Amino acid sequence: MMAGMSPFAIIALVLILARAIAELWLNRLNQQHVRAHASAVPLAFRELVDEQTYHRSIDYTLAKSWLGDVVTVFDTALLIAMLFSGVLPWAFEKFTAAFGTSIWAMAGFLFAAGVALSIISLPFAWYAQFKLEDRFGFNTTTVKTWVLDRLKGLLLAMLLGFPLLALVFKLIEWTGTSWWIWAAVLVVAFQLLLMLFAPAVIMPLFNKFTPLPDGSLRERLFALARRTNFPTRSIEVMDGSKRSRHSNAFFTGLGRFRKIVLFDTLVAQLTEPELESVLAHEIGHYKKRHVVKLLGVSIFGVFMGFATVAWLARQQWFYHAFGFEYHLNFTAASVTPAMLLFVLLAGTISFWFSPLLHVWSRRFEYEADAFARATMGQAQSLVQALRKLTEKNLSNLTPHPLYSGFYYSHPTLLERERALQITD
Repeated sequence: MMAGMSPFAIIALVLILARAIAELWLNRLNQQHVRAHASAVPLAFRELVDEQTYHRSIDYTLAKSWLGDVVTVFDTALLIAMLFSGVLPWAFEKFTAAFGTSIWAMAGFLFAAGVALSIISLPFAWYAQFKLEDRFGFNTTTVKTWVLDRLKGLLLAMLLGFPLLALVFKLIEWTGTSWWIWAAVLVVAFQLLLMLFAPAVIMPLFNKFTPLPDGSLRERLFALARRTNFPTRSIEVMDGSKRSRHSNAFFTGLGRFRKIVLFDTLVAQLTEPELESVLAHEIGHYKKRHVVKLLGVSIFGVFMGFATVAWLARQQWFYHAFGFEYHLNFTAASVTPAMLLFVLLAGTISFWFSPLLHVWSRRFEYEADAFARATMGQAQSLVQALRKLTEKNLSNLTPHPLYSGFYYSHPTLLERERALQITD
């Protein structure tokens, strides 16, 4: 393979292998760290979990880690095979010979590639849901629901994603070399529209949302929203238990469509003061403008992504590195391979920047925790809520610091408790 490869192809292969080795090494590092603390519940957590629950959390962590190793090896082998075996240019040639090079055909090629990759990953998703999660008592999804979820997702991708791809390609015809700017504007506008209408149109296709019943909890949470000047039209309960016993809370939507959503599992697991503190934490993200900042990063990423694709589409060496024929004319058909290759290679590069993004994300979590503490007038209710959620979700209590730096967008339980105590 190496003898006939271009210098860039060799660099790409090295980077792909380096990421896989790093992921496997980090997983092994974390496994060893977890096992090193497996003999007894660490002193800091003895008031939190009993011996049996602690050992179940270790088993759960190691089981997920093992599956992660398998997926890493499989995904790496698949990526290398796709990029360097010649199957992609062969498939592109066959597809264009059969369907032409119109904008709809090129959108169809990328859509078909995405569907094919999704199908290949289905066995791992099925195993994670019906074997691993079921083994530890989290899975409540039926096979029917699991299949319907994926069929609905495919239908939504066809109705929304496919026309969006075609419109992006149409912009190449309309705007020429500056197409990427307009394409980025289009995708960002589409994302904002989804944020606006998804809570009312798309999310109900997958879950049932019911208004939080009248009572002390509803009064408490609406009082919190008023006290913090958080604009919301409703507080709703989502039937998360339909798929899993894991729990969560979030707010979604924009402007007058914003609403607070609580998983029914969360309502069942926490007391009213604890639920109020969790909601105060989520409101903290809004009040500290974390949502706007993250949206800004997302928008920047969209523009950078399209700018990179536009640049790569003009590089003959990039096409030849992966066996594609390069065309001087600037059309949807000439840009399509660059888009596909960019999507396949993006994760190889972004992996190395994940610790930097997670440092930023964890800082947001600390700020939201501090806001919740100030709003509640004490930290104990939030601490209790975090402890319960950690216990119920069998979270890893002893992750290796380097592993958490690469993979954890939230601080560990112990780190959050210490930060809350410092602000006391």
